[in-house]
Amino acid sequence: MLFMEDKERLDEKVFSNGDIYIGNFKGILPHGKGKYTWLGGTYYEGDWEDGKMHGKGQLVWPSGARYDGDISGGYLHGFGTFTGVDGSVYIGAWRMGVLHGIGRKEYHNSDIYEGTWKEGLHEGGGSYTWNNGNIYTGIWKRGKMSGRGVMKWVNGDIYDGFWLNGLKHGTGLYRFADGSYYFGTWSKGLKDGKGTFYPAGSKHTPMKKWSNLGEENSRKNLLSHSSSLTSEESRSLKSSIHRSLSEKISIGGLLRSSGRISHRPVSLDENWCAVDSGKELASDNESCTVSDVPHEDQHGTVEDCTGIYEREYMQGVLIKEKFRKNAKPIAKTKEKNKFTGKEAEPRSCMDSPIRGRSYYLMLNLQLGIRYTVGKITPVPMREVRTSDFGERARIRMHFPRKGSQYTPPHYSIDFYWKDYCPMVFRNLREMFKLDAAEYMMSICGNDGLREISSPGKSGSIFYLSHDDRFVIKTLKKSELKVFLRMLPNYYLHVGKYENTLITKFFGVHRIELKGGRKVRFVVMGNMFCTELRIHRRYDLKGSTVGRNTYKEKISQNTTLKDLDLSYEFHMDKLLREALFNQLSLDCMFLESQGIIDYSLLLGLHFRAPEHLKALLDTANVIHDQESPSADGVNSPGQLAISPKGLLLVTHEPSSVNTAPGPHIRGSTLRAFSLGEREVDLLLPGTARLRVQLGVNMPAQANHKLQQKKEDDHSAEAELFEVYDVVLYMGVIDILQEYNLKKKAEHAYKSLHYDPLEISVVEPKFYAKRFINFLEKVFPVNRN
Repeated sequence: MLFMEDKERLDEKVFSNGDIYIGNFKGILPHGKGKYTWLGGTYYEGDWEDGKMHGKGQLVWPSGARYDGDISGGYLHGFGTFTGVDGSVYIGAWRMGVLHGIGRKEYHNSDIYEGTWKEGLHEGGGSYTWNNGNIYTGIWKRGKMSGRGVMKWVNGDIYDGFWLNGLKHGTGLYRFADGSYYFGTWSKGLKDGKGTFYPAGSKHTPMKKWSNLGEENSRKNLLSHSSSLTSEESRSLKSSIHRSLSEKISIGGLLRSSGRISHRPVSLDENWCAVDSGKELASDNESCTVSDVPHEDQHGTVEDCTGIYEREYMQGVLIKEKFRKNAKPIAKTKEKNKFTGKEAEPRSCMDSPIRGRSYYLMLNLQLGIRYTVGKITPVPMREVRTSDFGERARIRMHFPRKGSQYTPPHYSIDFYWKDYCPMVFRNLREMFKLDAAEYMMSICGNDGLREISSPGKSGSIFYLSHDDRFVIKTLKKSELKVFLRMLPNYYLHVGKYENTLITKFFGVHRIELKGGRKVRFVVMGNMFCTELRIHRRYDLKGSTVGRNTYKEKISQNTTLKDLDLSYEFHMDKLLREALFNQLSLDCMFLESQGIIDYSLLLGLHFRAPEHLKALLDTANVIHDQESPSADGVNSPGQLAISPKGLLLVTHEPSSVNTAPGPHIRGSTLRAFSLGEREVDLLLPGTARLRVQLGVNMPAQANHKLQQKKEDDHSAEAELFEVYDVVLYMGVIDILQEYNLKKKAEHAYKSLHYDPLEISVVEPKFYAKRFINFLEKVFPVNRN
């Protein structure tokens, strides 16, 4: 009898709600080939596995919308073609029911986008062609032109430069159809600042000034992000696309875990914006109306072609103009001064007024990392040895500007490159499951790095990779020595404790410039490269000395301090226990290395972020374009979903993204509230996320309020507001070595100091106070 139940069979079943399934069964579950028709007329015909749509199939809605392609676990997932009610057609990659990966969409008005998508929005490299013939090829972010790109109008005008939120913003080169050029800066679509106009027929052009961002190279580089799609090409490329946000609205739920068909189908045609092309990507379509971007005005006819015009604009209005006859190419003169020093007094690029020191450091850093990773990756994998940590474990290379037998020519200045312990960091990247090609593309790709403001008082320069995965920080010589000394034990610690909260390091390098100036770097995982928007950031040390932020300086991205924290976080018993067990292990390790002054970097995602606005003193802290949507996901323009709290559900590897990120490594956590089983975090209507230590950890945040009693103006009653939050955290700043004399002098000389600061000068006392403070922030759940 049991054998007969397990054997596949073809049958027809009519459900009590009027739904009909015709096909193969395995036991009581649809399995194999079959067709399911809902009472409303929607039907799916294709592969089934254990009661779920899984494999290849076709979904057809009564409105005429249809999908043909891959389906996994009840989601549109893989490669497929969707035809909308209005005639729009998308061919490309899907992830958990959302356009995600490489794809091509032809809209109902004949506009065409071909490139990469992320959670239903244009993201990354792509080309958009409007029905009037205008073409943009470049970088997109959250559905809008943001980054480097080339816009070509049908009248022959071309703009090659930088964009922000669909508008020209930053440095750019505008070529008019008559052959004249304007090289300058734009702000929110308007010329703003100084620039140079080159009349048609001018002997000099701005192309050399723009050579590192030339139009042809730009188009080739940007087009490399998106290519013409064939089915096979998409299948090979889609696996390399950076995965981000978890699933949206599930087609799953058609079948319950019990094996019974759900009472009603989830009609994507009615409930899901990614299928209703009339609603789909409303914000995206609005951002694409750059066919109306005004062509640049040349401000009068210019007859003299033997010179150039130096102009200055203020918000699109020409306020100054100076004609320079027989002008020499400015770019060439500057290049001599910067690179050869033949016509100017030799000076380090660090002092260059034309381009900041960070620009050259960025170029040098990319060249060096590309060389280092490319050299070490082909070396056969082996266990690290003691010699891999020694003084001789270095790669040193000279990078002349003209290039050499081993290095390519480049646009920076001559420099020497040193890579520390290459085999150790190669093994660390393997240990953290970081692909070498993805690592190089993130840091050394065409999109480059961007400098970010320093969150501390160290004076360090910080860079962020274009995909937000990696942070690069300059180090002091003393910090480098501390790190290299502790590296062998760090390697053992992160190898032993996969859930460690200590910063993940991927490389340490040094650049030596002409004149002997040395700059040291460390590459780390970005702790806030997450699938949900981080609404609040805190750097917690457990101290009161200078640990507050002036209110007028607080913005959405400000990293706040200990005294700014007005929350207590209550977590599941086992989640909290795992957190403090690992914190204790990490602090013991830092104590053994003589390290003090480290912090817990804490990020908060509020499930209902509109509550934040009531907590802010100024109305302009959260800007309209950057404010999180109602569900808090980094995807503006989506349908508003009212907050429904956070749910812990049993972990299903097939339902969540288990690929490690630059800061993610370790096992899935277990929750006491679900019988000590591994759990996922479910945000109803938004996402399903894998819960790991320091990543996607759910909690309730009690916000302390003070309110005076009506009958006693001097007394105060303590009130709380409770919010659902998702926590992200890690231990940072681990390179400050213990120095008793220096620490004591600093404490005594300070006019305002915490008495504890004098006694807490040894690693063991620092660790103890650090843990005690965090135990107050994360108290034991009273329930």
